[in-house]
Amino acid sequence: MEKERFTMLLLEPGEIFFEDYSVQMRRLDAPLAEERRWMDGRLKLCSKSLVFVNKDINQPLIKIQLKETTSVEQCTSNSDVTDNVLSVRCKQYVEMLEKNILAPYRFVHQNTVFHFCFNYGKVEDCLPQILQLHRAASLVTAQQNAMVMSPRAQSPKNRHESVLTMSFILKIMAIVHSRQSRVSFDTSWLEDLYEQVVLETQGNKVLPLVINPGRILLTTSRIYFQPYNNMDQHPVLKIQLKDVRSIIKRRFLLRQVGLEIKWLRQAENKIEYLFLSFQNQEGRDTLYESLLKQSAVSLETVPQNQMTMRWQNGYLSNYDYILYVNSLADRTFHDLTQYPVLPWIIQDYASATLDLSDIKVYRDLSKPIGALNPTRLERLRERYLEMSDPKFLYGSHYSAPGFVLFYLVRKYPQYMLCLQNGRFDHPDRMFNSIADVWKNVLVNMSDFKELIPEFYDTSNAGDFLVNSYGIDFGYRHDGTKIGDVLLPPWAKGPSDFVQQLRNALESDYVSQNLHHWIDLIFGCKQRGIEAKKADNVFFHLCYEGAVDLDTIRDVNDRLGLEVQIMEFGQIPKQVFTLPHPKRSASVLNLLHSETLLASPETTTSNAARAGKSFSFTEVAAFQAHKDCVSSVTPKNTTTSNEIISVGQDGTLKLYSISEKKLTRSVTLSSLPLSSCISYYTPSQRNILVAGSWDNTLIFYDIEFGRVIDVLQGHEDAVSCLAWSPNHQVIVSGSWDCTAKVWHGYTSGSKVKPAECFIAQLDHDSKVTCINISRDDTMLVSGTEDGELCLWRMDNYNLQSTIKSHACRINAIMFDEQCSSVISCAEDKVLSVIDVRTSTQIYSVGLESEPLTFTWMGTFLLIGDNDGNLNVWNHQGAMFVSKIRCHDGPLCALVVAADNNFVVTGGKDRKVIVWECHDQ
Repeated sequence: MEKERFTMLLLEPGEIFFEDYSVQMRRLDAPLAEERRWMDGRLKLCSKSLVFVNKDINQPLIKIQLKETTSVEQCTSNSDVTDNVLSVRCKQYVEMLEKNILAPYRFVHQNTVFHFCFNYGKVEDCLPQILQLHRAASLVTAQQNAMVMSPRAQSPKNRHESVLTMSFILKIMAIVHSRQSRVSFDTSWLEDLYEQVVLETQGNKVLPLVINPGRILLTTSRIYFQPYNNMDQHPVLKIQLKDVRSIIKRRFLLRQVGLEIKWLRQAENKIEYLFLSFQNQEGRDTLYESLLKQSAVSLETVPQNQMTMRWQNGYLSNYDYILYVNSLADRTFHDLTQYPVLPWIIQDYASATLDLSDIKVYRDLSKPIGALNPTRLERLRERYLEMSDPKFLYGSHYSAPGFVLFYLVRKYPQYMLCLQNGRFDHPDRMFNSIADVWKNVLVNMSDFKELIPEFYDTSNAGDFLVNSYGIDFGYRHDGTKIGDVLLPPWAKGPSDFVQQLRNALESDYVSQNLHHWIDLIFGCKQRGIEAKKADNVFFHLCYEGAVDLDTIRDVNDRLGLEVQIMEFGQIPKQVFTLPHPKRSASVLNLLHSETLLASPETTTSNAARAGKSFSFTEVAAFQAHKDCVSSVTPKNTTTSNEIISVGQDGTLKLYSISEKKLTRSVTLSSLPLSSCISYYTPSQRNILVAGSWDNTLIFYDIEFGRVIDVLQGHEDAVSCLAWSPNHQVIVSGSWDCTAKVWHGYTSGSKVKPAECFIAQLDHDSKVTCINISRDDTMLVSGTEDGELCLWRMDNYNLQSTIKSHACRINAIMFDEQCSSVISCAEDKVLSVIDVRTSTQIYSVGLESEPLTFTWMGTFLLIGDNDGNLNVWNHQGAMFVSKIRCHDGPLCALVVAADNNFVVTGGKDRKVIVWECHDQ
């Protein structure tokens, strides 16, 4: 319970508390003399009510709603007290927190007169404000809200509304807005006399169901929030700008007027949030832009595509990624109308044990809740066909304030009482059993709710499932008293239940299917034709942008829409318009080996590992070529002691790393050599193939030191080569706009084009680079005009064409799982393309043009035009190291088979061997 008995949750949602007074109170017409005595306490003046807080905690708080009040006046004829008495006559009042016990409010329906004797203040100082609020409460609800809250709703309902009513609206608005605008921030609260004021404005601090107005002051070193009343936890909230971690624009009550500030409270090393709302979008944006301009602000800026890559590669748990996507979609814990939404995962709530390796225990994540039951879905479709436009399948939403508090009523009963006017739901309709709720969302024609984060948050041990306050929620129809939530047989208790759900959320099955659910809730199947195909169509007003409330001038119409949309629930902001990428299969081993179930700690450790850096020690350097080094490769795949390079001088060079010397130099062509690969024949002959600008493929026997044959393979220069060990084929790319597939040289016979040719892969421009997936199932080629082509290796058919860049692609490569293709180009962009969907899932700009790259474990080594070797963590989607290797472009790069050595070649004609050390 709160230390202060009175909280703003005792008021109506959105109601404003102004100030309080030390008073004595008595009920003039109470039946018992004891009840007519004067009692000490405080009178709270609020926008829609007066609340008396008795000093005696055994006595209830009394709330007098102004709309139930018949008269408010100053007493002048009391003989036993002074004339500093306020008399309030009402038809009904509410008693709350009797004996300080949280329970449904007691509504007393009788005419009652209350007298309030002010100990220090003067009745005449507050009476005009109370009378104005009382007059506002006598109007219809929409006009009342306009008078008290909204300076934008000043237009009368029609031209015939009296001038008196309009002027009265302006007077009531002055209570909140004009009065507050005259209040300035108390600069005595400034921490540093030397900090300069940047901006002062008016705004609201927002908590679930609570809006607290105040002054916001931004200085060069801090942001302050000073509430107008004394109900906030801090007289003035002070946040150092250097502690701010993120600043996010939010929707609030359907309008772009919210701002969420994430900051670190240094004393407790604890992350805190400040959610602010403003009168209009311009006010919000002004503060946002002013914050970003402050030199003290250093934000944690992780691009969206980088977070997706981290999740895809196992550096972010499913739980943390869903919360991140919720945040992108304007879902926040501070707004019950946009509370984070998580999926039902388990569908078995009857078995004694839960086998997470059995896919039958999981819900189908490719379908919305409403489509899981075929029988119900058919009935919904029939109703849909009979509707007039705009049609909808589901008349209820998967997330709304009522659903959130349905789950959280035991943990936050005061929220439910606030939302439902002092009452809990009927005992049989409450959250009583996990199995019953799951059954209901499968069969009920109006129940399609998903879950909330608390079901998967192991840090709170399932406390929302326990009636720890001992609240009297009543009895069900069978006489059962409502207590804790009934759990499935396989759960040993609330903590175990949540832990098993979390294990399920991080399971193999969910990891491989979660992208389907993301498509439904946040992505390409959220709206439009894809939503219809997926049976995912909701009431049209719940979609973002369906109606612009600021353009609706009729106060009643506007309020009606607001209430309807907020009670129904809001579709999250659409985050993805293309199919969401699937999680990498290899991530599953990482998840199991790292036990990625304790989210906060594991996420931190993974982030640290993602950011580890490398250093490189030069082992040997060879000034061997007379022109730019084009390509380097190990002599063979079994040892890393010898390496080979070819250059634009037409020569092949062989080096010994252990002896640190050049051991062979051979001229293969009078024109530049562009590329080289090496492989073993079935007879264990070590063959090197070099591509030449004279249109040929040159076959060189490394052991015997001689050219075996020269294949006239293309009509223009050979630009790149690749070898498939499983298929025993060579793929050559050329400036003649083709890539060709050849049988590799296997014997002493001549290499005849007619006999070794397998397939020709046609392109629209010059082929600049090629790569074969590690499982030998796919081939990717890049072209001079920025096109990326995916080919199947079993039949060499074109699978898809993707325009990944607008210029020449310099290098291209599959990732280890063959789930994505990474490319770099003249535009200085590193791009990651999802193979399944053929869509770009990540891109990042580099300082210098990337020319070549290769894998070193899970790290991508990138050579650039300035001679740098950049280390990019693929799983963490971040650059971790950079080393200057060459004077001029770094054009060739290879990692030895055992990852001990990195070999680079540059335009400076050097071949350098590096030893890698991770830090």
